[in-house]
Parts: sequence; structure tokens; C-alpha cells
Amino acid sequence: MTTASLSEKTALYRTLWRWHFYAGLFVMPMLVILSLTGALYLFKPQVERWEERAFQGLPVAGAVSPSTQRDAALAAFPGATFHNYRLPERPSDAAMIHLALAGGAMRDVFVSPQGDVLGSFDPERRIMAVAHDIHGQLLLGPRGSWIVELAASWAIVMIATGLYLWWPKGQNGGRGAAGALYPRGGKAFWRDMHAVTGFWVSGLALVLLVTGLPWAGVWGSSFKAVREQMGWVKGAQDWTIGGRVADGGGRAPDAASDAGEHAEHDHAAMMAGMSHAGHAMHMPDALDSIVGKAAAEHLPFPVIVTPPGAPQAFGAKAAPQWTVRSDTQNRPQRITIRYDAASARELSRDSFADKHVIDRVVGYGVAWHEGALFGWVNQLIGLLTALMLVAMSVTGFILWWRKRPKGSLGAPPRPRTPARSIGVLLIGTFFFLTLPLFALSLVAIAVLDLVGRRVMKVPA
Repeated sequence: MTTASLSEKTALYRTLWRWHFYAGLFVMPMLVILSLTGALYLFKPQVERWEERAFQGLPVAGAVSPSTQRDAALAAFPGATFHNYRLPERPSDAAMIHLALAGGAMRDVFVSPQGDVLGSFDPERRIMAVAHDIHGQLLLGPRGSWIVELAASWAIVMIATGLYLWWPKGQNGGRGAAGALYPRGGKAFWRDMHAVTGFWVSGLALVLLVTGLPWAGVWGSSFKAVREQMGWVKGAQDWTIGGRVADGGGRAPDAASDAGEHAEHDHAAMMAGMSHAGHAMHMPDALDSIVGKAAAEHLPFPVIVTPPGAPQAFGAKAAPQWTVRSDTQNRPQRITIRYDAASARELSRDSFADKHVIDRVVGYGVAWHEGALFGWVNQLIGLLTALMLVAMSVTGFILWWRKRPKGSLGAPPRPRTPARSIGVLLIGTFFFLTLPLFALSLVAIAVLDLVGRRVMKVPA
């Protein structure tokens, strides 16, 4: 190898090492938060089943009609408006009646098979709703979504550059299987634990990060705009962007389902829509008939029955028909059926197969991201991925803390000559074009790097 090529290779290595360092320094704490909340969210069905344990295993003798259960919930909260009815997962479970209270708050009311109100939840304070809001917005609203997206973008850069740094560099410089596929002991232990864990988790982590981008505020909005310009839209988008429904713009406070079944809009408009729902909505047997039809479909839980005029999922305009929707996390199994308000005749049926191919690809990715695509196997793989990301972050912090010079940031030194490799140019251009917040942050990083070298004595 010539001196010039060796110098170029060293410059490339140092350039990517600096990218990896700065990416890791910013991403590590965020990655721990996202991994832990994401790991919890993987088990949403089990957690919510546990959370609702007081409303399960009830007697079924003397069961009343769904309309009687609805009326009991409305009587318990005077002035409330009925938004939807969730079918019990099992016959001995309570039904969940979702209401908009007179003051504008939302409430999930649980009514026994016999029509007794057993209790209620504020949907925004449920375990999965809080976990989802931390995971997607850090409880900071849209600004938090930008921070999460920025962290995810830099995490992708961190993993890509980390793979380059991990890659064995040939017979003389290579580490062999020890240190590459499994950690060595002694002084190299923490370094190997970081590198080896990063290698094994890299593929799964990249899948999680990429499948999470459609939810992100900037990336998701850009993706939506491109789809609309290209004509790649068919039906309503059934995932949120930056914590808000993609079409209606309202916040989706029921983060535990991301389905917008509790999507908030202008409550005055909600109630106006309900008042124009027509007499069919108030017929004694209308809800009973639709719930009966929904039960006969055996759709995946949760199954939501929405009356005419009530707010629809994902910000769609209030429909003049009854809507039955499966909001299962396994999106390929979702289905929506609409019934005529007066005759209860089926009007339409939309399934996952009816969506545009782009939506189906995203749907599979979202289902994998949420641990729902392959049941418990998907959940365990997601959990393992999350734990390995935490381990990678912790070992990375330990490495940095142990090796950094006292009183210094400890950033890797700049290459004496800038790397002019085509590879660096292509990688940088790819990230710049596909990750908008990453591109914007590069300018800030360049400024901080310049200031940091003077203030914190980072090696030039």
C-alpha cells in the first residue's frame, strides 16, 4: 500500500470515527430512553390486559344489551357524549365505552355485562399512553418528536459508522473472531463488549429505526408529501406523524393504540357532528344491531364500534354511517366495515390488502416495530434488540468515560488531511438526502466542533 493510499485510509477512518463519536455522545442517553419505553410498548396487549384486570372474569348471567351499557356509562357522567363502544375481548370482560366529557376531557368507562359501571380511565394517563408519549415525544409535544427524530437519525449514522470501525482490517490488523464476534477479556473487555454488541444488534436496530421514521414529524411529513405528489395514497393514513393524526391534524392522545380511536379534535365540532347524526343513532336497537354484526365477524381485538357523527380514527371526518374497525396492532389484520345508519346494511369493507402498496410496506414495518407481526416471537426479538441497544449505550459511555483526558471532551483527533474518499462522499450524501434533521444538525455540529476545540481543548 502506497503512502498516499495509507494516508487516505487513515483520514477516512478518523473521519468516520469522529462521526461515530459525536453521534454516540448525543444518541446514548436518548437510545436508553427509547429502548426502555419501546421494550415496554412491545407488550402493550399484556400490559393493558393487566391494567384492566379489575374488569375481567365477571359473571355473564343476566347480561344486558350494548345500548343499555352505553346508557349506564352516560348516566354515570352527565353531559358526556358517546364516541364509541369497544367489544369485550372475552364474554366475561366489561365493555369499554369511550366518552367525551362535558368539560372536554375523554374517559374510558368500563361497564359490566349486567350494565354496572365498574370504573373508568383517563386514556391519556394509561400506562401505554404515557410510554408511547415518552417514546415518541419525550412528553414535550411536537418539539419532543423532533428531538426523537434527530436522535434516531444520528443513531442510524452511529450504527453505520460503527460497523465500519468494527470491520476487521485484514490479517495483520484484524482481531479474528475474538473481539469481532465475541468479546475478549482483560483490558479489551469493554471495548469488545461495545463493538460486538453493536455488530450483533446492528441489523435489527436499523430495521427498528427505519420503521419508526414514518411516525416522525419532519421525516413523516416529508414522506407523506412525496406520496401525495406521486399519487401513492389510497385511503386514510393509519399512523400518526409527530404524535398527530396525518389527515385531521388533531393530536392522538390514545398513544397506547396509535390508532386514534380516541383522536381529539375540536370538541365543539364533535358535539355538533353528534347532534346531526340522525335519529338512527338514538334508536334503542341501533347499537345492539351493529355490535351483534361486529361480534359475528370475529375481528382481531380491539374492535371499535363508532356511531354516525362521532369522530373517526386518524382524523377522518365524522361519517354518516356506523363504523366497525379492528384496531389490532398487527396492521395486516386490520379491517374497517361501514354500515348504513338507518338500515344497518353493510356499505363497504376495507382491509389491509386494499391499501396502496406503500402503505402496506409501512404497515408491515409498523407491526414489526410494535412487536405484533409474529406474536410473542416478534416481542422477544424486539425485547432482545432493546436490551442490546441499552448494553451498547452503557458500554459506549464507560469506554468514553474511562479513556477521555481529564478536563477534555475526548473527541477523536481530526485527520491531518480531510478524507477525500468517494465512499465518504457517497455515505454523507445519502444521509444528507434521506435524513433531513441529520443534515440540518451537521451545520450545528461543525460550529460546536470549532468552539469545542477552543473551549474544551479538543485535539485539532
